[in-house]
Amino acid sequence: MKLFWKEHSLLIALNIVQFVAILLIYWLDGYRNLLPAFYAIFIGFFFLTCYLFYQYVSRRAFYQRLSEPLKSLDESLQKSSQHPVSEALNELLRSQYKHYQEQIHTIDKEKEEHLKLMDQWVHQMKTPISVIELTAQNLDEPDSSSIREETERMKSGLNTILYMARLRTIEQDFHIKPIQLASLVHEVNGENKRFYIRNKVYPKVEELTARVTVQTDEKWLFFILTQLVLNAVKYSAGKSQSIIISIYEREREAILEVKDFGVGIPETDKKRIFDAFYTGENGREFRESTGMGLYLVKEAAEYLQHQIEWESQVGEGSTFRIIFSETQKVF
Repeated sequence: MKLFWKEHSLLIALNIVQFVAILLIYWLDGYRNLLPAFYAIFIGFFFLTCYLFYQYVSRRAFYQRLSEPLKSLDESLQKSSQHPVSEALNELLRSQYKHYQEQIHTIDKEKEEHLKLMDQWVHQMKTPISVIELTAQNLDEPDSSSIREETERMKSGLNTILYMARLRTIEQDFHIKPIQLASLVHEVNGENKRFYIRNKVYPKVEELTARVTVQTDEKWLFFILTQLVLNAVKYSAGKSQSIIISIYEREREAILEVKDFGVGIPETDKKRIFDAFYTGENGREFRESTGMGLYLVKEAAEYLQHQIEWESQVGEGSTFRIIFSETQKVF
């Protein structure tokens, strides 16, 4: 309704000025019997009112369409009335919609090709890294350990890139099934035992509730836990020799907790630790942070419908919890 009055306000104002001008002409010309003039003005207002009423009724759907925001692009193709202005707008929106669809299709195709290339490149790089690791086993120390350390860093970086690419199509990458948390924790520890030894930080597993099993995707949960463990070890090295991985229940929720006693997260960084590519003070100091680990953890957990809870104190360490809801638990 507001849009209708805004569009016709100038027409209404012009008619009022015109009617006032007619009265002034009658008056200035010496006519004191203004009843015919008032009658003419009344007739003019009547026709103006009829015109405005017709315009509003015939174009009401058009005004409502312009006043309400679109919920989807498809709504822009809906016809509102047969008025020439409405038809012209419909044609413009159809042309714009077609143009946007073509651009989106082109962008999606380019992105799909880019992600496919990244995926293939990561898998191709894993082969030479494995060859380098095998070759390093025949070398003497400390050269062998140094090479394996660097190849592990390369593998970690490649895995991050791979999971970044998979995150775009994570809905198609799900395979939800019952997973025993203790077994998954042992697999993660076995995969990272060299990392523990090199940093002289060792995990302690506390299974406070026996045989906790949850419904989740094993591959993505393995990645989430690995990222939390790697962060805990990296920021504990030189300050503490242990991290604690706990499995327990809290108010009928299953909890997988990773606790370290490292440097902790500064107050200035706490609001942004899950932002992509944000490294913060600790990341700049340790110079090995990509800023993508916790971002991927948060994104993957949200897709899996798991909650991430955390707390940290500078100089005392950090605690991250993966919370599985009651519906995700398997008894």
